[in-house]
Amino acid sequence: MHTVESGDAVTTLDQLAERVAVHRIDVVCITDHNHLAGTPEGLSRAIGARAVLGEEIRTRSGELIGLFLTERVPYVLPAREVVELIRAQGGIVCAPHPYDPLRAGVGADLDAMCDAGLIDAVEVFNAKIADPEHNRAAVRTARAYGLPGTVGSDAHDPQGVGAAYLELPDFDGPKSFLDALHEAEHRGEYRPHAPRYTPGPPAASRPGRDLGSRGRSSGSA
Repeated sequence: MHTVESGDAVTTLDQLAERVAVHRIDVVCITDHNHLAGTPEGLSRAIGARAVLGEEIRTRSGELIGLFLTERVPYVLPAREVVELIRAQGGIVCAPHPYDPLRAGVGADLDAMCDAGLIDAVEVFNAKIADPEHNRAAVRTARAYGLPGTVGSDAHDPQGVGAAYLELPDFDGPKSFLDALHEAEHRGEYRPHAPRYTPGPPAASRPGRDLGSRGRSSGSA
């Protein structure tokens, strides 16, 4: 999920803490776009749950997620270089929404990247994908390469938090997290982004505007 640090998201840490309490979430993976949101310790104190610090990184092949990061990874680098920078920190590499045509996943290169051992996990359910076939394609790829699956709420607003989650054994770092993913149960539902703005009243009903006086009907406004 994302916070206001992503630039395209609106969720503050206070709002995230509220949603964590409501949904009784134990662990949150915060993966802001091309940005590290803080430290795991600081984020955990702020939201009242364990935080895994990550980054959603734009590469030349599409977006990748690095989890368990300690340093920001630059964007628009070749995908292989991004993978090396993630793993140099002891992090793991996940391919988010790989086949969603509306977002820049690495779907076109995913098979080659899996063959080369560059992917640790594939996001098999993304709550912002309306067509379930795009998620099912990710499931098939993960199974074909014996990779564990992740799920993502891809929340950019408080209402999206909790739309997708994993029930899995406890873990204490990247390796045990990957092991736990193989035993995880996936939970999720499609939940589109919340509207950014609340629509106002129709133009004809706003005070001080009489379209009829201009010889136009309200229906043509």
